Amino acid sequence: MSETTWDVIVIGAGAVGENVADRAVQGGLSVVLVESELVGGECSYWACMPSKALIRSGLALRAVERLPGAAQAVTGGIDVPALLARRNSFTSNWDDAGQVRWVEKAGIGLERGHARLNGPKQVTVTGKNGTVTTLTARHAVVVCTGSDPQLPNIPGLIDARPWTPREATSVKEVPPSLAIIGGGVVGVEMATAYRDLGAEVTLFARSGLLNGQEEFAGEMVAKALRERAVTIVETSPTRVERTSDGVVIDTSDGSFTASEVLIATGRIARTSDLGLDTVGLTPGDWLSVDDTMLVHDTDWLYAVGDVNHRALLTHQGKYQARAAGDVIAARAKGETVDDSPWGAHVATADHGAVPQVTFSDPEVASVGVMSKDAEKQGIDVQVVDYNLGWVAGASLQADNYEGQARFVIDRERQVIVGATFVGQDVAELLHSATIAIVGEVPLSRLWHAVPSYPTISEVWLRLLEAIGRP
Repeated sequence: MSETTWDVIVIGAGAVGENVADRAVQGGLSVVLVESELVGGECSYWACMPSKALIRSGLALRAVERLPGAAQAVTGGIDVPALLARRNSFTSNWDDAGQVRWVEKAGIGLERGHARLNGPKQVTVTGKNGTVTTLTARHAVVVCTGSDPQLPNIPGLIDARPWTPREATSVKEVPPSLAIIGGGVVGVEMATAYRDLGAEVTLFARSGLLNGQEEFAGEMVAKALRERAVTIVETSPTRVERTSDGVVIDTSDGSFTASEVLIATGRIARTSDLGLDTVGLTPGDWLSVDDTMLVHDTDWLYAVGDVNHRALLTHQGKYQARAAGDVIAARAKGETVDDSPWGAHVATADHGAVPQVTFSDPEVASVGVMSKDAEKQGIDVQVVDYNLGWVAGASLQADNYEGQARFVIDRERQVIVGATFVGQDVAELLHSATIAIVGEVPLSRLWHAVPSYPTISEVWLRLLEAIGRP
């Protein structure tokens, strides 16, 4: 057993852990990352990057097919081997050598192995060969272990050897058919991708699609998927069984058979084997934190990214990581901490300005508070909708463009608190809405933010016209 001491120990070397480490090192601290799998984590190898690589070719192909003049040039469908090869390039063929080089260049230490807390500011790392290293932190331990798929309690499911999102994004051969249980972002995106890859897709979504979004978003995505021959079953499976013919999924509406079944029903904290019990916390729990990412009732333990259950999105985790790395350095050096709302050392945006894109077809881009939630929060709400197909820039993107935009307005403060865009190529509209919400830009000032013509951004003007001048 060997022992080493660092200013900061970061458990988990995914995108979030890397950002915490980088900011703390830039703040003058010594930092070591501990990783049991690939440096770069879930986003790089099994989530954001490979999933979007699987989806993008199909989105581009259909965009061309909607455009007369270009559509006539399309002479075939998706080249599956080429698409999978491109996906592999984004994961570096599941080789983290490039990420390790970045860690070394950034001046960050790296320990390979499984990390467990062993009391305050102490972590033991067990390597694959059984060697044990004890790490001690002078100032902070940061948990960036992320989350795992949540498997629903369906009889027979475990024995049926279901796919998790990891198997879906790293597939080497596309199955003839795929059943997906769950109508959230992962379920919708994988239904989009696998239909493009040539699989027959059945999507089980008891409460419809994309429940966390405005209602019209899920409805528009469901309509588009059905038009592409995706079967959507709005009931829950009662039993799953793998047979010689494939995986049989029983429901109250009948039985369905597919080559594989993917579970996309949510996430659980990856903390069950982290040694939380050694510091008075419960294994398997999400780690509750304040806005500086400090775990409640501690002065040395931080939790950043999915594991704190604030906003399970890579970009939001990296945002939290920048705040955490900076505040750890500030506290270590006795500097002033700016933990007021929107201060340098807090993740205030987690509470009401979280942007998210679902890369379906149509895309769904949203930020801030949904209309139903705003009313529950006691906001005097004005909801304004506009058909994106009426915008000149959208009609140039595609014939018969179908899309919808919504602003959620706080009448009292006369600011936007939520925005949703659904349609082809709307993801790039999102950051302007995020800036408007975070900056609390008054509607009267937004009238002077002139959108260029003819672009889809002209929807901003149309929505403001629908609201009316203050």
